[in-house]
Amino acid sequence: MDFDVIVLGAGIVGVSCAIHLQDRSRRVALLDRGAPGDGTSFGNAGLIERSAVTPYAFPRSMGALLRYARNRSTDLYWDYKALPGFAPWLARYWHESSPARLAEAARDMLPLVRLCVDEHNALVARAGADAATLVHPTGWIEAFRTPSEYSAAAKRAEQLASAQGLRLDTLDGAALRAREPALSDAFCAGLHWLDPECVTNPGALTKAYAALFETGGGTIVSGDAATARAENDAWTVQTLNGTISARELVVALGPWSDTVFAPLGYRIPLRAKRGYHMHYEATREAPLGRAILDREQGYVIAPMQRGLRLTTGIELAAREAPPTGIQLARAEAYARPAFGLGQRLDPQPWLGLRPCTPDMRPVIGPAPRHRGLWFAFGHAHHGLTLGPVTGRLLAEMMTGAAPFTDPSPYRPARF
Repeated sequence: MDFDVIVLGAGIVGVSCAIHLQDRSRRVALLDRGAPGDGTSFGNAGLIERSAVTPYAFPRSMGALLRYARNRSTDLYWDYKALPGFAPWLARYWHESSPARLAEAARDMLPLVRLCVDEHNALVARAGADAATLVHPTGWIEAFRTPSEYSAAAKRAEQLASAQGLRLDTLDGAALRAREPALSDAFCAGLHWLDPECVTNPGALTKAYAALFETGGGTIVSGDAATARAENDAWTVQTLNGTISARELVVALGPWSDTVFAPLGYRIPLRAKRGYHMHYEATREAPLGRAILDREQGYVIAPMQRGLRLTTGIELAAREAPPTGIQLARAEAYARPAFGLGQRLDPQPWLGLRPCTPDMRPVIGPAPRHRGLWFAFGHAHHGLTLGPVTGRLLAEMMTGAAPFTDPSPYRPARF
């Protein structure tokens, strides 16, 4: 065999899997069509989200459903042409979002979330000074426009923080502006989650981890993951320089993972929630210190190396559909006066895909019907957060070590 393992996908999850397998003496090839970190891992809000102990659920209140049905909200836009294709997936998502099932999903995700910052910091320490300049222990802030929304959210947040041992500062209007002078008076209060960390260039962080992998002797190759085939007790993939083979294959292609698992007969309900980002010039004298979520409008403004990045909420549309620009325009109308956004810095909005399963858990573990085939995808909004901890868990499973947590909630065979 050319390698022990071929990892398909050089986003944050695939790179992390490759490093952890290499740490356990596996000869690893990391394959992607593009450069590491240039896909979904490039365009997110840059949060290592230690406080994300409850998954993003399908809204179940009648008020929220009616609001989204009008299709005029900032945090969700849906393309009517795509809804028939999404309908079965959305129905299961709604079912899995019942209070009891959501609580079960939160319990299942907690072991991964608890270690997310520690696992990132371990890789950052190894990846060197360039990586260290990208990660900042500033936490992030939920900002609220109306007192009633803040009051209800603060009660829930304080209960959650107490139950989970999370650090939380509740901020009235004056305290919020003292902590973030760049904010306008559009916001009346905020919740500062202190445990998460902010990344000022997620794509560059992924590249720094990929460089660590190469420094350790790993191989990065360009090729087409869809050419993966099982042949004579091995897996082969076509690269630009010919065919490579390995005993084991890891599918970590995020929203494109179905290009490999579907031809092999797996019917995993993986769908992509689309999202956009754009960078803007900062016009206010005080710099923004951390990511801010406009809770009531559903977008994030985060300080990045390139400027202020606006990251939108969810767009439900066909994966291959052209960008619409609708959601970004809606969010920008609220964000520009609130944050003092200046001119756009990107020639066009960036469009990315969040790989989601309806039960709000990633798919991590062995494929049930193919020897040597492993899955690591479906991290929804938290791919950056959960990449390194996923890499550790998968590598432990693949090498016969005792997993740090029970991996059964993420098993591919559940579908």
